[in-house]
Amino acid sequence: MPSFPAFFRNILLSWIVFSPSRFGLSSTLKKSFSSFMGIVNYAGMGTLSWKSMISYHIQNERLEEARRLFDEITSPDVYLYTMMIARYSRSQRLDDALELFCKMPVRDVASWNSMMKGCLDCGNLVIARKLFDEIPERNVISWTTILNGFLQFGKIEMAEVLFHKMPWRDTAAWNSMIFGYCSNGRIEDALKLFEEMPSRNVISWTTMIGGLDQYGMSGEALSLFQEMQDSGLIIPTASTYSSALTACANIPALDQGVQLHAHLVKLGYVFDAFISTSLITFYANCKQIENSHKIFQENLHMNVVMWTALITGYGLNSKYEEALVVFNDMIKVGIVPNQSTFTSTLYSCSGLEALDRGKMIHAQAVKLGLDFDVFVGNSLVVMYSKCGNIDDAVVLFNKMSKRNIVSWNSIIVGCAQHGYAIQALKFFDQMVHEEIHPDEITYIGLLTACSHSRMLDKAMHFFEKLNQDKSIVVKLEHYACMVDVFGRCGKLEEAEEFIRNMPVKANSMVWLALLSACRVHANLEVAKRAAQYVFDLEPHNSAAYILLSNLCASASRWNDVSQIRGMMKQKGIVKNPGCSWVTMKGSRHEFLCGDRSHPLSEKIYQKMDFLGGKLKELGYVPDRSFALHDVEDEQKEVILSYHSERLAIGFGLVTTVEGSTIRVMKNLRVCGDCHSAIKLIAKIIGREIIVRDSSRFHHFRNGNCSCGDYW
Repeated sequence: MPSFPAFFRNILLSWIVFSPSRFGLSSTLKKSFSSFMGIVNYAGMGTLSWKSMISYHIQNERLEEARRLFDEITSPDVYLYTMMIARYSRSQRLDDALELFCKMPVRDVASWNSMMKGCLDCGNLVIARKLFDEIPERNVISWTTILNGFLQFGKIEMAEVLFHKMPWRDTAAWNSMIFGYCSNGRIEDALKLFEEMPSRNVISWTTMIGGLDQYGMSGEALSLFQEMQDSGLIIPTASTYSSALTACANIPALDQGVQLHAHLVKLGYVFDAFISTSLITFYANCKQIENSHKIFQENLHMNVVMWTALITGYGLNSKYEEALVVFNDMIKVGIVPNQSTFTSTLYSCSGLEALDRGKMIHAQAVKLGLDFDVFVGNSLVVMYSKCGNIDDAVVLFNKMSKRNIVSWNSIIVGCAQHGYAIQALKFFDQMVHEEIHPDEITYIGLLTACSHSRMLDKAMHFFEKLNQDKSIVVKLEHYACMVDVFGRCGKLEEAEEFIRNMPVKANSMVWLALLSACRVHANLEVAKRAAQYVFDLEPHNSAAYILLSNLCASASRWNDVSQIRGMMKQKGIVKNPGCSWVTMKGSRHEFLCGDRSHPLSEKIYQKMDFLGGKLKELGYVPDRSFALHDVEDEQKEVILSYHSERLAIGFGLVTTVEGSTIRVMKNLRVCGDCHSAIKLIAKIIGREIIVRDSSRFHHFRNGNCSCGDYW
């Protein structure tokens, strides 16, 4: 080969190999040049070209080609070995990385550290620890790497011991230990270590601020952020500001967040993707979703995180329709949704009880292979359950390959709300068998299941287990569930006694559970006492007035009804009218009692009149006690015939195909007369009717209801 300066030779050959298209070279010729480069190296080409070539292949995900070149080198140096080992580790090829490591003729501390980190990246703490023990000479990076490994695998106690054994600790080691404490819920230990730090950097402050906020100490997080700013020694980064904004969102601290926003505008940080996302979340949590949308529109970084933040914000503000519009816009512009996006979008589908739209979102998750992601799977179970399709929720749950406590709680609570009590208890047994420890929500689901199925003994058993579990704090919600169980079983005096013996003071929710049971069992005496407790705690609680008024009306005590309504008028308490609705093709169709405003009212009333005749043929007699007005009996029957849930069913009958399920949602408890009538309607039309009232789901099939006439 002609002799010419190595510098120009290397540039020329690298240029040809890296840019074959400039010379019309095929991939085959490119490989030939690679082989030629080996000959040139033999003739004296510098190592720099080899490093460049191997680095080029590694950057372009051509690991096999990089290894082929590596093997052609007569004596690779430590740098090349370390480069290949690191890339094998990042590709989860630990065996190949270890093979090269063992072949290294000389290993410096950097190569030991790289191999140790590679083991940790591949999920092998055992080999990483063995390597650490064998390092001839450790530096601070060696100690910090294995420290991070212990923390990564949740070995907080081992990390703690190692930290105190370290011969020297740099700021990175202190930061790792603080992060580990925060990640494992040991926030007090993290604070103590933070205060002991000899030198803090911005990572130290940001980690501590984020840790405090994560564990519900958002006020303390903001105080620490202010302390950092007042010191004037540390310049906050975008991550620091983002953590502070998140803390403002969680309190929420609107004024402080707005001031921080103004400061970020001056610094020019508002177009940073993390900052913009945090601002969107902050304003959404502060119920200023319009500002969230404004920030979103002004931002240039339209990434999936930002879109998801806006979708989540709309959902948190009960603007479910807007959330779904944003999701559709996101798809149109080509942004690929992630797990969080689907979780937030399905939350809005649940809020709208929009089963059809939920199914469409489910289909999109399937296309992206995310339908069995544990978080998406949980959201799908909740969506199908809340939209009245518990059967599909159960099927989805059973197909999930990975489940967490949220998965089990979702299916147990869903089955409980649909009256599938036996199924809920079976899922709980399966959960225990798989060694998943129940939490407070699990017990609420179990007690609800017992309440809806008259299982008093089972409920008392679960409540006893709950009290014995020292890892769970028994809350007022649990006591309210037990009162509901006693009440639904007709044990009103026992329920009242249970409340009086509670170790904590009962709130209005607990007394309302008793009052609701009194309404079911027509016990006016206990109802008056329960209602008075609610009035004392919350003088403007409309539910207590309504329940007591309805109970008096059922007993034809019209003077008492008039008196209660007078009190409501005097205090400005307005009764929410009974309303039922059907969601169909993205539109919600609402009905009030006797409503004739719907465009299909004429057809709906014709259908209801037809069904009225059929009901009488089957021996149906209206229960006038559920007509809560002081009018003639004939008028009471008319009122009952056109209750909102019956009109919603009529709409379903005239707008859906034969054989399909009709799903109706109602804001109040379905009345006893309508319950009896709907059972017969389901038998007449030969279709399933699902009605969700304020208490539970009712599945009406062939003259029966899933609640067993007990709700």
